[in-house]
Amino acid sequence: MAFFRNSTVNLLNLHYGVHALALSGGGAFFAAFLLKSGVPAYGVLTAMAAILIGRFLFRPAILPLGRRFGLKPLVITGTIITALQYPLLAEVQGVGWPLALVCLVSSIGDTFYWTAYHAYFASLGDAEHRGHQISVREAASAMVGVAAPLLTGWVLVALGPRVAFGATCVVLMLSAAPLLWTPNVQVAQEAPEALKAAVPGMLLFLADGWTAMGYVFVWQIALFLSLKESFTAFGGAMALAAVVGAISGMALGRFIDAGHGRRAVWLACGVMAATILARAWAYQHPATAILANAAGAVVVALYTPTMMTAVYNLSKGSPCPLRFHIAAEGGWDVGGATGCLVAAGLIWAGLPLSAAIAASLLGTASAFILLRRAYGSPQPAAQIT
Repeated sequence: MAFFRNSTVNLLNLHYGVHALALSGGGAFFAAFLLKSGVPAYGVLTAMAAILIGRFLFRPAILPLGRRFGLKPLVITGTIITALQYPLLAEVQGVGWPLALVCLVSSIGDTFYWTAYHAYFASLGDAEHRGHQISVREAASAMVGVAAPLLTGWVLVALGPRVAFGATCVVLMLSAAPLLWTPNVQVAQEAPEALKAAVPGMLLFLADGWTAMGYVFVWQIALFLSLKESFTAFGGAMALAAVVGAISGMALGRFIDAGHGRRAVWLACGVMAATILARAWAYQHPATAILANAAGAVVVALYTPTMMTAVYNLSKGSPCPLRFHIAAEGGWDVGGATGCLVAAGLIWAGLPLSAAIAASLLGTASAFILLRRAYGSPQPAAQIT
């Protein structure tokens, strides 16, 4: 298994696995807890949009810090700041200053973490094994996500949000430990044509952010409401999805690395679209909602390696991976924030959640066109396959 020989990527995947343990625990309950605390559904989506808008505004500050310190310190700093949002989340009681503070800290932490992490992984990974390495990462995330939502749901009910989200904070901070043994990656002081090279990634992430609006954000609200606002039932649904994801997690990376990226696009986007439609139909029925949620784990196993193999290889081939991901992540913020505001408006106007979920199909269709182009054009195809 040549893709395991990169010890740095193995450490990055270990970090990501512990990070995912926290996100599949407290992180998975973010929207559900806001609902339970008294924030209406359209208010939750507006808060999500505010976080993404904040990320977009803070993101330009990452470049001068990256040029001075390199990527590794930014990933570690982002991990720590991201962790700090969870003790603050426990104090939210409806719309108010605690919610605004959570949005602010989340924006700053996510800006540091995801921009630097994607650039870091792109720089240190291997293009010829990219699909395998991402599949290993996602499979590990699925496996650690089995127990975390069950435990977090129980702790929220039995011990309260301060204990549950405090534990999430601790685990997130511990996820930075494997990064102590990874090398730093310096950022070029100048990178001509970097913005032009980032346009394909920016468009891909714009489409992906819009897809996430209905597939992730609105769906978490719909699932929680379908399960009668039960934290334990919600955690059980997330755990079942993690089991499905762990079983299906490694399949598509090998397929992509063997040179079948264009075929993978059909499969990944087709399954994504089918799952979105299933969720739009199923959310008012607990049993079918749980099944539709579990189907999302298959989507992760298929869609994430397909999307991120293209993005990471475009990034590594660009003049500057950090500049590439500053632009690309900005595209994700625009797509996600716009989608969340549209969804919030639909719900505020009285339309059912199913309409907002189905609206994310526009993003999936756009991603399909862009991914086919990325895997089919001569230069990216050579990098990817």
